[in-house]
Amino acid sequence: MSATNVTDLDNNRYGILRNAKRIWSVGAIHGDLYSLQTIHKGLVSKFRRGDKIVYLGNYFGNSTQNKETFDELLMTRRKIMSLTEVFMPDDFVYLRGAREEMFFKLLQLQYAPNPVEVMDWLLEHGIDNSLKAYGENEITARSIVRQGTVALTKWTNGIRRKIQMCPGHVELTSCLKRACMTEDGQLLFVHASIDPSRPLTMQKDQFWWDNGQFNSLTKRFSEFSKVIRGYDHANLGVNLENEFTATIDGGCGRGGKLHAICFGLDGEKEDELTS
Repeated sequence: MSATNVTDLDNNRYGILRNAKRIWSVGAIHGDLYSLQTIHKGLVSKFRRGDKIVYLGNYFGNSTQNKETFDELLMTRRKIMSLTEVFMPDDFVYLRGAREEMFFKLLQLQYAPNPVEVMDWLLEHGIDNSLKAYGENEITARSIVRQGTVALTKWTNGIRRKIQMCPGHVELTSCLKRACMTEDGQLLFVHASIDPSRPLTMQKDQFWWDNGQFNSLTKRFSEFSKVIRGYDHANLGVNLENEFTATIDGGCGRGGKLHAICFGLDGEKEDELTS
């Protein structure tokens, strides 16, 4: 992919890392507040001019501290932007993870032709802890989805109002990107995977659900020299050894550690932080 093509992408869906010298990439957090705070302490001390930060999704997890995890993301952004070096809002990119994608689907559930089945699937995949972050629960969710479109709409609108009451949460969720890349079109950052047979703009759900092909990529995807992801559904750990891919999911929130890998523009690791 050429730099010209990169600049033609929809900025509402894709983040472009401009004038980057190094990119700090933070793996899936899954609501592990302590690990995120540990990583952030290191990031604040190491961050320098030309650095960018990409958070690779799944901020919420099976945790009681999901809301506080969002708060920590926002507070650290403000802290870095208050440093003596000049840092701008576009130095920070937040990708939408599978957890966030599920939560957005829940907030639009009144439009689904089969809301009961969708709600059952969402709850089976851990959306309950995301609901608890904003004062809701599984029992209410299972009940309200069976009461019809009007009741379901009122309920989802109520959740939206609760999100609005949390400073910065609406703004953060509204700026989540599908993927991001360096402006030279060499490094691509995604949440969980890609489909090598589809162009970047046709990936859709492939960004969030792993098709099992990621680690077996044997050539460049769409001219990117390396694709870097933050969540591995198989939970196989950090893998920086492949030529065309890198995985920085250390199992945070699932018994493992949180990793932040600092990549140079050539895709090689320049630094690392581990919780």
